[in-house]
Order: sequence, then C-alpha cells, then structure tokens
Amino acid sequence: MALRKFKPTTSSQRFKLISAFDDITTDKPERSLLEPLKKSGGRNNQGRMTMRYIGGGHKQKYRVIDFKRDKEGMAAEVLTVEYDPNRSARIALVLYSDGEKRYILAPNGIKVGQTIMSGFGASPDIGNSLYLSEIPFGTLIHNIELRPGQGGKIARSAGSYAQLMSRDGKYAILKFPSGETRMILQTCKATIGTISNQDHNQEISAKAGRSRWLGRRPRTRGVVMNPVDHPMGGGEGKASGGIPRSRKGLPAKGYKTRYKKKASNKYIIERRKK
Repeated sequence: MALRKFKPTTSSQRFKLISAFDDITTDKPERSLLEPLKKSGGRNNQGRMTMRYIGGGHKQKYRVIDFKRDKEGMAAEVLTVEYDPNRSARIALVLYSDGEKRYILAPNGIKVGQTIMSGFGASPDIGNSLYLSEIPFGTLIHNIELRPGQGGKIARSAGSYAQLMSRDGKYAILKFPSGETRMILQTCKATIGTISNQDHNQEISAKAGRSRWLGRRPRTRGVVMNPVDHPMGGGEGKASGGIPRSRKGLPAKGYKTRYKKKASNKYIIERRKK
C-alpha cells in the first residue's frame, strides 16, 4: 500500500496525501452483499439533534462482512480486494467451494487467487482463521473474538493487530500495540496477519471538502465559545482556554474514563501505557 502525493497546483493540493489505491482490484462491489445504509444526521427518533457536527456525506451502502468466519474446513478463493466506505481497512471478496460469496477483512499481503481456510487444522498462513489454542506464539493476528462464536471485535481497523504471547490455563495472553496485555479464552477465533491499508494514519485530506464527503460538518472549538457554552470559553481576544476539557467538564488529557468496577477488568493483566 502506497501513498500518493500531488503537485501543488492549488492550495488544497499542496499538502494532499492520500492512498494510491494500488491494492484494489475492482471498483464494483458484490450486489448480493450490499445493504442500504441510512444516515441520521445526528438526530434521534424524535428528530432532535443529539450529536453535533454530523450531517451530509456521500451516499453509501453497507457491505456485509463475515466477522465470524464460521464456514470451517471449507476452502475459499480470494476473488477481489475492494474499497469499503464504511471502514478504514480494505475488504476481500472470497468464494467458498460450495458457491457462497462472503466479504472478509483483507489482511496485509493477501492476493487474488489465494486460498484461505478457517477452523481446526488450518495452517497459520495469512488470511486463515484459527482458534487461539492452535496459533503459534509470537504470531500477529487481527479480527479477534472476545467471546466464542461472537465474531471478531478487536483489531479490525486499518493497520491494527495483536500478538499472541503465551497461554495460561484456558486463556491465551495477547499483547496490543498500546502496551495493554490481556487474557482471552483459547476457544475464541482470530485471523492470521495484520489488517491492510497500514498507511491510513499518514493520510492528509488537505481540505474541508473531504471531511464533508465523510459526513463531518465543521466543528466549533471550545475556546472560541462563550463561558455559558463551554468551560474553556470566554476571555478577551485569545486569552481564554485553561485546562483542556470537554463541554461537560471532563479533562481531555490523561484522565481515565474507564469504569473502575467494570467486569472485564479481571482479564486485563497490564493496562495500556499513558
């Protein structure tokens, strides 16, 4: 995956840095795996705005993704690698030997024509989905289940992954790039490899219009508001601000918002680094 830089013919092109889309093999999605996607514009069921700075955006359709990978012991051929407007990662269309087509999250390095498998006995190759009890130590994995049969919940965005460190009893111990180490049941599934589109975090949109295409409206900074509207508002000229905090007064830098009595705390061996 490469990034594409533009000649500075206009001010918006000067710093523009976007994906070259050289890993995508087709621009036509599989129609049987598309579903309508309605936008709320930040309004609830009464039509009242409950989330600000949301609205507009390009019309999209949802691609039904197979996060469970539950067709075990059946080979599937990779047909295409496609762009998905609903996520930062690429998706791959696979054809199973029984004729069924499904979308999966595309791992980095997956190729058209490649064969993938899932379940017991599958080899630990890129794109294969295995139980944590069968994956070799040190392997980089993604699309990790939190509960058996639930479908992948962890490491699904572009470039994300986790590493299998060891096993202890009925649990596998995983380490994440954030520094967090936690236990997950060995009967949960994960897919081998890292997620595609690893350069996504280096992209620069360079103009407000690209945010509008994604459905993001202009965001008003708290420091330019009045004291009645925001804790950081008020003051003459630019002499406002103070401690960075949210509209509700919660500190924005380093303040832990995780519930202290959360049930899953017992599975976390080491918290993520500050």
